[in-house]
Amino acid sequence: MSSSADVVAPSYDGESADALARSLDVPRLLLFSDVSSTMDVAHAAAARGAPAGTLVLADAQSAGRGRAGRRWASRAGGGIWLTLVERPDDASAIEVLSLRLGLAAAAAVEPFADGRVCLKWPNDLYVAAGKLAGLLVEARWRDGRPEWVAIGFGMNVRPPEDVPGAGHLRGGTRRPSVLRALVPALRQAAARRGPLDSAELEAFANRDVAVGRTVSAPLAGRVVGISAAGELRVETAAGRVEAVRHGSLVLADGSSFSGCDAPSPRRVTPA
Repeated sequence: MSSSADVVAPSYDGESADALARSLDVPRLLLFSDVSSTMDVAHAAAARGAPAGTLVLADAQSAGRGRAGRRWASRAGGGIWLTLVERPDDASAIEVLSLRLGLAAAAAVEPFADGRVCLKWPNDLYVAAGKLAGLLVEARWRDGRPEWVAIGFGMNVRPPEDVPGAGHLRGGTRRPSVLRALVPALRQAAARRGPLDSAELEAFANRDVAVGRTVSAPLAGRVVGISAAGELRVETAAGRVEAVRHGSLVLADGSSFSGCDAPSPRRVTPA
């Protein structure tokens, strides 16, 4: 694949934009030293016809965002702040895309972490120290079909000074090395079709930081896992297992998901 770079920042951790684009095997890299939001830049580029695989990467963001408009601290040199443009043709796969991407990201970055990387439905990555990363997927549609999706990913590489209890990668980790594992994994996950298969359900169960925990939201009860359609499955006080598609997990005791404490690998029965 031929690659090109639109250079606003001359380099990224000492690697030129052109060299980084080639090593990531992306058709186009938009590299910034500072930007308000890589997500906004990616949407604008996609609207102008940017090809699938276009990567927007910034050393810092001033207005990075997560789900429900939450802000994500994105200081210079402190993490990986990117948005990837993809153009999937399977509308049904978008329903599970954030979970599929989370699985891919966890496996890709785990070699750079001190220990296991876990997942919290629907889009967060955790390590023992706390929240490591978050995903945001935004689709644009035309005539009932996806025209493009923007896949935002923010991850702490170094400990953020202003966010106590946040997770981060192992000391000395170089961001380009992480990107060379992460970006291809995200692209492969985005190309998959259909609902989550049994292997993906089992992989998520083995990283699920919430399974077995009692929550008050998005539905009160005990988390028992996720469905092939990407729904959260919660056992209520009445003993019924109900599926929830949207919302944020809140522990019933008011505590936070303070780390990656998923149990050892186990087998699951798909819903």
